[in-house]
Amino acid sequence: MLSKTFLFLALLAIPALAAAAPPAACLPMPDGSNPCPVALHRPVVIPLSAMAQVGRSLFHDPALSGSGRQSCASCHDPAHHYAPTGPAPVAQGGTDLTRDGLRAVPTLTYLETRPNFSIGPDDAETETATTPSTTAIGPHGAKTAQNNAASAGNMVPQGGLFWDGRADTLQQQANGPLFNPDEMASSRAIVLARLKHGPYAPMLRRLGGPAVASSDDLLLSEALFAIARYQIEDPTFHPYASPYDAWLEGRRRMTPAQRRGYLLFNDPAKGNCAACHPDRPKPDGTPPLLTDHQFEALGVPRNRTLPANRNPAFHDLGLCGPVRIDMATRADMCGLFVTPTLRNTATRHAFFHNGIYHTLNDVLDFYVLRDVAPERIYPKDANGQVLHQDDLPAAYLANLDVTDAPFDRHLGDAPALTPRERQDIIAFLRMLTDRPAH
Repeated sequence: MLSKTFLFLALLAIPALAAAAPPAACLPMPDGSNPCPVALHRPVVIPLSAMAQVGRSLFHDPALSGSGRQSCASCHDPAHHYAPTGPAPVAQGGTDLTRDGLRAVPTLTYLETRPNFSIGPDDAETETATTPSTTAIGPHGAKTAQNNAASAGNMVPQGGLFWDGRADTLQQQANGPLFNPDEMASSRAIVLARLKHGPYAPMLRRLGGPAVASSDDLLLSEALFAIARYQIEDPTFHPYASPYDAWLEGRRRMTPAQRRGYLLFNDPAKGNCAACHPDRPKPDGTPPLLTDHQFEALGVPRNRTLPANRNPAFHDLGLCGPVRIDMATRADMCGLFVTPTLRNTATRHAFFHNGIYHTLNDVLDFYVLRDVAPERIYPKDANGQVLHQDDLPAAYLANLDVTDAPFDRHLGDAPALTPRERQDIIAFLRMLTDRPAH
């Protein structure tokens, strides 16, 4: 079968762009306008193929689940940018819909060009493209050499789906929740019966050919492929329809707060957000995804509301387990989780892998106060001592990012961002919300 990336790129028209203007000339104007508009090249919108139409039906079918009441869309609501609608840190599933998941449900938008998981050279293109900052024309956000050097060869983990990158294709991604006992909690018997007798069964058999009638494995594979095709072809999964996209194209101005937030977002000495969430289009006009697809250990507080965390010996260590098992012996990967896209982040209600925070205010406070005022981030023990890094065992503290702004401060230092500056960045983040699909 075709890979998800190939299927997506086949829908793109990618004419060459003119040479980019010098970074200094591309600072947002005082009136908020863009002096260097670009032509963004979005996926060409065409009618859904027959396979994608089957995938749409499968995506919305609760009868595929063990409970008979939960579909893919139950946790990935199309009206909420394919993310959860409620404030719960994790979703509930299982055959009776009372089992709590382990991690916050990620969005399914903007996954169509996610690279496969790998540990390899850092992608300099996404991290050193020159763009404006508030203080000087320099790197578009910056990661230090120390943090980039996951090994002597500057090898970094990147790509893959889920918080731990354990799936490489949208087919694999769809397969996971379907059979997870804490999520859709289905079985092969339930799924195959529905695929053979559900309303989409005749079309699935026709598209799959005679072989699917004699191979349950092939039938299931075709169904998962159909779901992937739906995610690739339906433009609501990757609309690139935010006010920021309009600004990039010169069709909208930033407000004063948005402009200040944009500059802080890109300033390596202040927010430094663009170091991990690049916000400039690629040279071919592909809109920015607002993620570099890499993994970081941030040390967010332990979410004590999660049932799994009632066991003090349990720790969700991301790349090295407990869900992913192939890297269990890689101590240098423990505590690392993938960097999510920031598109539509202002509409989310649970942030980070454990859903510990529920507002962007809390998220920005964590970034700027984690090291300078840890008592405002982490709980205290019975003796009043701050439980700094309470969800990352001491053996893995070396993996923590303590070198890149805003994490390059120390106890008692001034935060990298003032309260007003944090609000300005939030104003910019709200520009990343796609307009509703019609």
